[in-house]
Parts: sequence; structure tokens; C-alpha cells
Amino acid sequence: MPSDPDLAARLAQVDAGIADAARAAGRDPAEVTRIVVTKFHPAALVRDLAELGVRDVGENRHQEAQAKAAETSDLDVRWHFVGQLQSNKARAVRAYAHAVHSLDRPSVIDAIASDDGREIEGFLQIDLSGSPGRGGADPADAERLADRVLAAPGIRLAGVMAVAPLGEDPAPAFARLREVSERIRSLAPDADRISAGMSGDYAVAIREGATHLRIGTAITGKRPDAG
Repeated sequence: MPSDPDLAARLAQVDAGIADAARAAGRDPAEVTRIVVTKFHPAALVRDLAELGVRDVGENRHQEAQAKAAETSDLDVRWHFVGQLQSNKARAVRAYAHAVHSLDRPSVIDAIASDDGREIEGFLQIDLSGSPGRGGADPADAERLADRVLAAPGIRLAGVMAVAPLGEDPAPAFARLREVSERIRSLAPDADRISAGMSGDYAVAIREGATHLRIGTAITGKRPDAG
């Protein structure tokens, strides 16, 4: 029984919203992967989510993700690393992550590549705001980075990822991301995934083709203070 009695209701409400948004966009809800971001929450929440059927969990800080992945290694969950990635942490992230959504420069791609016999999914993070401090590559560099991933061992190019610019209508930003996705698919037809949309804008992201949603507080509730 989850320690938060409202967790199941919030999860069901978000899933219903995702299904409604997908159908409104003429899409099959089954095309959309919902990733629950458990930032600052304890590993116990991951267990509660797994009991409710959640299989995709996300984190954006390596130290926190590494600890939670170790503590819940007995669970059948897929870990998505969705935060900015430092080259010197890349190999450690590779050890537990099934997917990394923040490949935004050659040094990170090279650092996380490995011929260890394991393949992870890699998303190119694209900057839609013109503010590099938030992470993400210039859209003009997308093909160059895609080529780098395609040549790297141990990474399968899954597609693109972005965060909508703060204080702006997310729809035009997500439309730009869709255009970048189309360019990448001309190089790699299987790299057709789009990681976009969070608690406040996932319906808009679905309308613009998002296949992976990174949803935190709408499901997990208010975050505890950072430890």
C-alpha cells in the first residue's frame, strides 16, 4: 500500500489526461511513454510507483539516481537520466540508466559510449530557448551530433529531447523540436522518438508528436526539499 494515499489517484488522473490528449491529436495513447520523475523523493516512492504498474522512472541528478537505482535494483523499472550530464559522470550514469535524454555535446557522447556489450538509448537534447545554461545543443548542430551517436558504440540513437522555454507558449517550441526530429529521421529513420512535455505542458507536447513525457509533481506531489 503506497504511503501516499493520493498517489494512485494522481497517476490515474495524469494517465487519463495523456490518453485524452493523444486521442484528441489522432494518436494511439499506447504510443506515449510516461516517465515519472522522482526528483528529491525517496526510493520508497519508486517502490510505490512500481506497485502501481509504473515501469519508467526518471531522475536528473546522478548522485540521487545512482543511489535510488541501487536501492531498487530488484524492481522491474527502466531508469531514464533526464538531467544535464557531465562528461566525468557519464560512465557511472551508463551503469544504471536504460536511456539518457541529455546528449548535447560531443564530449558527453564520447564519454558515455562503450563497447561493454550493453546498449542504452540516447536522446539528443536540443536547446529551444537560446539559453545554453539550461542545457541542450543548438538546433543547427543536431545532424552533427546525430552522426556522432550513430558512430558511437553502445548507444542507440532514439531521437530528440527538449524542455520548453520558461515563460513562453510551449507550442511553437515543441513544433520546432518536431522539425529537428524530422531532420534527424532523414539520417536515422528509427530515431523517431521525441522526449518533450512535463507536468504543465504534456498535452501540448503530445499534440506536437511527443512519444516520451517526463512528468514529476503532477504524479508525485510536492517535492521534498533537496537533500
